[in-house]
Amino acid sequence: MIKIRYLEASDKQFWYSLDKHLPETEFYNKVQTKRGYILLLDDKPIGLLRYNLFWDNTPFCTMLFVDEKYQRKGYGQHLMKYWENDMKTQGYGMLLTSTQADETAQHFYRKLGYKDCGGFVIDIPAYAQPMEMFFIKAI
Repeated sequence: MIKIRYLEASDKQFWYSLDKHLPETEFYNKVQTKRGYILLLDDKPIGLLRYNLFWDNTPFCTMLFVDEKYQRKGYGQHLMKYWENDMKTQGYGMLLTSTQADETAQHFYRKLGYKDCGGFVIDIPAYAQPMEMFFIKAI
């Protein structure tokens, strides 16, 4: 059975098994502000989603990750739909997300109805990465 709930402090070990980018202080901020979700299958955590507010008013999914053993089985789509519905319930009308141009997630987001809306390149040597592509969706 699939269950999705807000992130809790007790999820820290699982969270960091999938998310290597979130500073610890921001983890606790996500717990407090309810800007993170845990996806459970038969009460076992298998995925996560975190978001911020872009421009302080638009939900922006900053990470969606499902454990590799459970990828390509619809769980990521289920988690995105849950987030979209939660954001709509909270009164938001538009969502953003992004992925690097060399990642296949761009196809996943388009399949869910997100449209390309721009991107940028970071060419500062210590932070260089492929182009970051942005996607937008009305809800």
